Amino acid sequence: MAVVLALSLAVLAAPVSAAATVAKPRASITQIYNDVMCVACHESLAVAQSPEAFSERQYIRTLVAQGQTKQQIESNLVQQYGPSVLALPPAHGFNLLVYVVPPLVVILGLVTLAVTLPRWRRRTRARAGDPAPEPPELDPAESERLDADLARHL
Repeated sequence: MAVVLALSLAVLAAPVSAAATVAKPRASITQIYNDVMCVACHESLAVAQSPEAFSERQYIRTLVAQGQTKQQIESNLVQQYGPSVLALPPAHGFNLLVYVVPPLVVILGLVTLAVTLPRWRRRTRARAGDPAPEPPELDPAESERLDADLARHL
């Protein structure tokens, strides 16, 4: 009986111990390089070739080796180099406009098209439905001269 109890406790404790030993997600160096800018040449760290870029990459490799997460590494980089090191600005304060304005412009453009296109189509249909204006009547003398000219050339 004691053996069964011990085995059942071991089975129940296994998922708990496995969850406890799950390490925090390791930061991907390439992902960090793509999300961080070189502060000297203002290019993505993934493609920058300046001496400062090599220094930043070495600093990031050191932080990854210490087991820090991506968020911790980015906050360390901001402390070290300032907020211009991030490829995307933080989404608060004035920087929030970077995330809000483009979708608003797209939505405004779509609404404008949704309103104006039907108006343009109605206006075009109204013009197309109008009968063609009648040509002015020719003076009888002009009509005779036109008939004579046509008869001569045909």
